Amino acid sequence: MSYIFPLLAALLWGVNTLVTKLASGAVGAVDISLLRWFLAAVIVAPWALPRLRRNIAVVLPNLHRFFTLGLLGSVVYQCAAYYAAHFTSATNMGVIQSLIPLITLMLSAILLRHRVTGTVVVGAIISATGVVLVISHGDVARLTTQGLNRGDALMVLGAAAFALYNLLMHKWKLKVSLVESLFMQASTASVILVPLWLAFGEGVHGTAAWGCIAFAGIGASVLAPLCWMAGISRLGAARVAGFFNLVPIVTAVLAVFALSESMSAWTAAGGTLTILGVIVAEYAARITANTRTAAEAA
Repeated sequence: MSYIFPLLAALLWGVNTLVTKLASGAVGAVDISLLRWFLAAVIVAPWALPRLRRNIAVVLPNLHRFFTLGLLGSVVYQCAAYYAAHFTSATNMGVIQSLIPLITLMLSAILLRHRVTGTVVVGAIISATGVVLVISHGDVARLTTQGLNRGDALMVLGAAAFALYNLLMHKWKLKVSLVESLFMQASTASVILVPLWLAFGEGVHGTAAWGCIAFAGIGASVLAPLCWMAGISRLGAARVAGFFNLVPIVTAVLAVFALSESMSAWTAAGGTLTILGVIVAEYAARITANTRTAAEAA
């Protein structure tokens, strides 16, 4: 029964990629980002604020860290995804998103000097091959001459920003609950986005756009993280991590039925390779971490 939590989180995040695509053209990227995080902050405020008051000694010295996390995870990543939706398919977005765990591993090796095994490198090569197949539609020569599609490039930028966010979350290990952290990041993101909204806001057009905002603010920003953390608390981080690989699969399947996106052989093959590479790299990294922990305990 505990598996329902990470499964639900993966489903919500997969649907959110679809919602991001649906929202393009109906609501501006900055508009939906601001409204989404403001809504999330308002929802969790009744639970977060009393805890934050009791935990003020931890919160105040870490305000700059919450600001950085809000900037990377809630502003750069989300705005990049919303702008990308204008230029690429939901399927491509989902496949590129699946690279986030792998990019996190690579950044940890570069910035934190974590050891990278040969198997991790093999996984990275497999995933990179898959992504190249997806974004080039099997025509690698065209990719070398014309470069990345603007939407795919924005998603790569967003994925890198979110990978750095994951790395900093792991490195800093802020002594606050998920609800407190979510409120602080949503609040700081809202503050950052207000001047961007004043300068670049495009408005919200139609009731469907408000539905997209509501899902992004409630489903993807509040319910999904809470379900994910509930899964980790019951099953452990190692057993839950693999469920993230379901996100691009959910996105691709829903995109075919809901958006009538075509699923070419190249897209299917590339998506499979991308996810396979991430699984190989994550498994190798987990084995290395377990071996190191056992050695330290001995």
